[in-house]
Amino acid sequence: MRIGIVCPYDWDVPGGVQFHIRDLAEHLIDLGHKVSVLAPADDDSRLPSYVVSAGRSVAVPYNGSVARLSFGIISATRVRRWLRDGEFDILHVHEPASPSLSMLAGWAATGPMVATFHTSNPRSRVMIAASPILQPIFEKISARVAVSEYARRTLVEHLGGDAVVIPNGVDVGFFAGAEPEPRWTGRTIGFIGRINEPRKGLPVLLAALPQILAAHPDVRLLVAGKGDEEEAAAALAPEVRDRVEFLGMVSDEEKARLLRSVDLYVAPNTGGESFGIILVEAMSAAAAVLASDLDAFAQVLDGGRAGELFPVGDAAALARAAVRLLDDPARLAQLRTAAANHVTRFDWSVVGADILAVYETVADGMGGTLGAAPKVREDDRNSRFT
Repeated sequence: MRIGIVCPYDWDVPGGVQFHIRDLAEHLIDLGHKVSVLAPADDDSRLPSYVVSAGRSVAVPYNGSVARLSFGIISATRVRRWLRDGEFDILHVHEPASPSLSMLAGWAATGPMVATFHTSNPRSRVMIAASPILQPIFEKISARVAVSEYARRTLVEHLGGDAVVIPNGVDVGFFAGAEPEPRWTGRTIGFIGRINEPRKGLPVLLAALPQILAAHPDVRLLVAGKGDEEEAAAALAPEVRDRVEFLGMVSDEEKARLLRSVDLYVAPNTGGESFGIILVEAMSAAAAVLASDLDAFAQVLDGGRAGELFPVGDAAALARAAVRLLDDPARLAQLRTAAANHVTRFDWSVVGADILAVYETVADGMGGTLGAAPKVREDDRNSRFT
């Protein structure tokens, strides 16, 4: 199968959507499919062989973060050329409601198209305002996928229609097989995320740290991610700052070793999460997880059975839960076992098969390539995928 995948966000700035698309593409290639990914990227970037640059991106505030998107005449020209040259059996666009390449591809496409929705935002004024210009694209979409029930709910409430829920995938074996890193073992708590993005919750964790250290003075907090370290730690007392180690950006291999090394992984995010891929990665590495009780996080953690939850933004509750867990090695071991058992449903062997089933349903119903006029049967319009 010839598959074209459109990434709306800059390939050079890692994020959950980019990682999902990368891993999906590589999984499909390993299965023997011909895959091309179109993404915003500098033309001189070192890209995987399957990624095609659509040109530079610009930073735009979006869904409580800053997204790097690509839009305009140059991008539109490259989208049309990529579609023409690819002659894809299936076009798979991610986040078609974002003002970037997926929207451009949706306007230009004329054949079988699958769309995946990642965003969870129950009050998106942008999505509501954009609804009229999105309708022509949505009428072309043959199958809609949401990465979580909360992303599906956002789609239903803002744009209508429905979607089948297929979660983000993870190479569970990659994380499970990582070796612990000696310099990150001991009494350690881990955090991975953009450190200056408030919704990732590092300020909540740092506010909890003095109370954690009062009970466990030997604890170290390991922070991996991009951002201004001095700004993040500016309010910490010197004795607390000494127990925080900023690791900067880490590679995939280092991330896996970090997650395999820590006693406790904490995800203190405060909102804007539709899934929680880092939780799945942590569970894959058999890490004990403590996370804020966002709806999406609770779902990923099996309602708190595969990881513990604390109230969003409550630093004192986070500290109490962390202290209790660090005092209870048996409970930490229990969480690791539950996580390892639960996480198998997110492995690419399962997720990839579900996505391929969508592709095959669409391809069987539509016929032809994106260069041909779509042929949609009435029963396909009413299928569970639309």
